[in-house]
Amino acid sequence: MRIRGAKVEVALPSGARAPDTPTRSEAQITGGAEGRTTMRSVALDLGRKISFCEVANGEVQSRATARSIDELERQLGRGTPPARVAFEACREGWFIDRRLREWGHEPLMVDTTRCRQLGIGQHRRKTDRIDAEVLARAVERGMIPLAHVLSPARQQLRMQLGVRRALVKTRAGYVASIRSVARAHGKSLPSCMAYNFAARTRGIELVPALAALIEPLLILIEQVNVQLAVVEQELDRQSSTEPVVQLLQTAPGVGAVVSAAFVSVVDDAHRFDSAHQVQAYLGLVPSENTSVQRRLGAITREGNRYLRALLIEAAWSIFKHKNADDPMRAWALSLAARRGKRVAVVGLARRLVGVMWALWRDGTVYEPARVGLASARGHQEHAQSLELQAAALATAASKVRRARRSPTVTVAR
Repeated sequence: MRIRGAKVEVALPSGARAPDTPTRSEAQITGGAEGRTTMRSVALDLGRKISFCEVANGEVQSRATARSIDELERQLGRGTPPARVAFEACREGWFIDRRLREWGHEPLMVDTTRCRQLGIGQHRRKTDRIDAEVLARAVERGMIPLAHVLSPARQQLRMQLGVRRALVKTRAGYVASIRSVARAHGKSLPSCMAYNFAARTRGIELVPALAALIEPLLILIEQVNVQLAVVEQELDRQSSTEPVVQLLQTAPGVGAVVSAAFVSVVDDAHRFDSAHQVQAYLGLVPSENTSVQRRLGAITREGNRYLRALLIEAAWSIFKHKNADDPMRAWALSLAARRGKRVAVVGLARRLVGVMWALWRDGTVYEPARVGLASARGHQEHAQSLELQAAALATAASKVRRARRSPTVTVAR
């Protein structure tokens, strides 16, 4: 295929005849004798205000600024010419995607990790107006790196998990504040689970001044517990309609929250070709620099931070469970002996991602025997590599010994 200006020329195989009428997709791409795009190239920069920009033939056709997508109905509403509309991925992007589809347009959610490749932020000039224009020009050139849009059910699951996370974080903040106030009064409160912290604290004999001081926070904790129970009940109801959530819980260390979060982020196991792609998507693979020589660093920490934190916690639970007879724990312990606990736990979290993805892809439950066989093969390969290294070092040492034993040869002049 050769592209010249606004025209698209397709080189046909020998003997092939060009179709008399273009297909539906071709009619959307090209139109008229001049081959101009029939769909408009539009971009939106989302924020406190939405910046609208439309580009055609390399020139800006129109601009607008609105407080919401509904205020752009004159530019993008029903009955307007169809457009490809690009916007950066964000939580608001889900609503924008649905609204644009309702209006008959093609939404293009842009992968934010690759926005700089399009020219956004170049020359230290980054405004809503410039960003919208850069995106619109990229739409016209067909250079938009698309982000995955979650299915409606997974969007709802993700938002429910977000509400639960906010309540848990709020309760943890209240607990930390109460402990801080108690320490200021010379009282150290005993450790306990967060859900029964208020009841345990009320059962402790405190001086009246301290009890009166922390009582408002204890009341708030009890109210948060009530709301958290309601949210978790709704989360269980939503998870019950997702068979894969129950399937993933067969893996060690994976509970209802971890499995639901994994499903809400990955969305579809079959959109990844390998476990390594999922691990990279969640930021659990080592960073790499190969400009001079291959150097591996810390994990990239890209992707969803909340899910990555949950996976690390799940890995710690597997690692610390002393009574667990699981091959993944045995693998992590052997790695910890060589590299330390923290590296081993991160590696265990990365491996747990691969196991969960494989369970989802194959529709099977967790089988420790299969994981044990894979670990055994890995240990065998590692042992073989060590044997090869030892043999190579022995060969090098013998060369040194022979060199030392050989007499020095002098040349008479």
